[in-house]
Formats: sequence, C-alpha cells, structure tokens
Amino acid sequence: MRLYLLPVSTRRTLLYANRLNAASHDGSLVDRGAAFAARKWAQWEKMERGWQRKVVDYGNQAFRRIPFEEWGLKSVPPLSARRRDDELRGRDPVQLVFPPAAIPGHKAEGVVRRLATERQALHRQRLIWCFVGMPITAPLGLVPLVPNLPFFYLVYRAWSHWRAINGGKHIQWLLQHNLLHLAPSKELDQLYTKDGQAPADEPGGKEQMLITQKQIQDFSETLDLPAVEIELERAIWQVERAL
Repeated sequence: MRLYLLPVSTRRTLLYANRLNAASHDGSLVDRGAAFAARKWAQWEKMERGWQRKVVDYGNQAFRRIPFEEWGLKSVPPLSARRRDDELRGRDPVQLVFPPAAIPGHKAEGVVRRLATERQALHRQRLIWCFVGMPITAPLGLVPLVPNLPFFYLVYRAWSHWRAINGGKHIQWLLQHNLLHLAPSKELDQLYTKDGQAPADEPGGKEQMLITQKQIQDFSETLDLPAVEIELERAIWQVERAL
C-alpha cells in the first residue's frame, strides 16, 4: 500500500491511500455492501431522467461537501487481522509518498499523524448522531413508492464516519510500529516546484493554494492514479471556497 501526502495549500494536505494488492484481501461484508451500492449508483448516473437521476444529482452535490479529509481517511483500509499480519511480516509494506519540496522529510510523519488523529473525535460524535437519527427516519420507509432517502443517507454517513475512524486507527498503528517507509518523490516535487522555488508556509503568512484544477490531470498521470482526480478536484474546490 502507498499513502500519498498531496498538499493542496500551504496549510492543508490531502491524504490518499492506494492499495497495490487489494485483491489479496477478502473484503468484509460491509465493504461488499459498499461496493454493491457504488455499482448501483453508477447505474443511476447513466440514466438521463427519472427519480434515480434526481437522487444522483442531489447526492453528488452532497458528497462534494463532505470534507476531503474524511474521504482521505476512508481510502485507508481498516486494519483486519490478516492485514496486520501481512504488514508486520513485511508482505505488504506501506510507503509514505510525499513531495519533499512542500513537506520536508522530517515533517512527513508528523503530517500524516495529524491527519490520522485530528478528526477522530468529530467522526465518533457524528457516528453517534447518525445512529440516533436512523430510528427517527426509518418510519418514512412505510410511505409507498417513495425511497427513504433520509434514512439511507444516515446509513451512508454512519458507514463513512466508521471508515474514517478505522482508517485513522490503521495509520496510528503503522506509526506506533514504525512500519511507514518514507518515499520522497522527485516526480511530485516537479509538480509542486514553480520557477525553481519550493512552496513554503511562512509563520503568520496568508494561506496560499499550491495546486489548481488545471494541474489535476498532471498529478493523475504522474502518479498513474486515475482515481485521485476526483479526490483532488474535491479538495481543491473545498479549500478554494474556504480561503
């Protein structure tokens, strides 16, 4: 597995996990359910009209507003017994890939530790509220011919918070056992370095964007990760709106 640290601005970084041998681990029942839902969602996205199309349009707008930090933690697989054994025995080494021009090597572990821990309390709180809301919205399913969207949204958000919590725990476990192998990337440096000058976050200085929407394809091609495009697009959009 590779963990990528992709700074979006001088103060905010996208975490993205790419599982190199995902097929070697049997997916849990929850993961298989999520995969089924993703396939069904993709089918609805192909529809030109109907209530499914409307659900997809509104749903995608809602998904875009879910913090990109949460999506990043969700990309990290939960720490199953088999995965723990593989990582301890070195059968599934974990690399931490980062641009040293934007994140000095001695700070890389600190950045990933912060990303793994800073939102854990929030995710636990939101997970509880999702469980509280599910029984309240469940009776809406008794209405004929109308999908119980509030209930299913709470189910999805509960799963999302659970995945983020467990993704963060996985990273913390890797750090505790010194299983993260630092892998500074010259290729990423070239994407971040402009006019030969490295980006820097000056103390007390104004937060600045480090990448733009126009660069997303360059990142995707350089890393050979088509799936990172949507993650970067979402992260850049959110940070630009916050600045």
